[in-house]
Amino acid sequence: MSKYLLNKFLYTVDRDPDLVERYRQDAAGTVSWWEQEMANQLLNCAVAEKSTWLEFTDEERRALREHDHVALFGLGAHPFLTLTLFIAMFERDHGPLEYQKAYGRALHQHSLPYPDIAT
Repeated sequence: MSKYLLNKFLYTVDRDPDLVERYRQDAAGTVSWWEQEMANQLLNCAVAEKSTWLEFTDEERRALREHDHVALFGLGAHPFLTLTLFIAMFERDHGPLEYQKAYGRALHQHSLPYPDIAT
């Protein structure tokens, strides 16, 4: 399991409006493409600079493909990264702050200590 890779996915997708829409419309395809093409790229480096060993676990892939922010939180994905991406994808389908409140309610089963989000 790599919290770094989960957070990298959330970060890079959230910062590209086209990827946000792609992930909203085709989560499974976007996750597969991103894992093959982007996961091992080093951010802010020459494209030729890549690692070769990073990949999602089956549990991480499932959570990303299903837009399951509760599972992502449990896996240690940073809640701010998840929330900002999911707001970009789903807030338009809800009234003001409705999505944020529903997001928080869905996490009610978690109590202190919260999952470790350190990478």
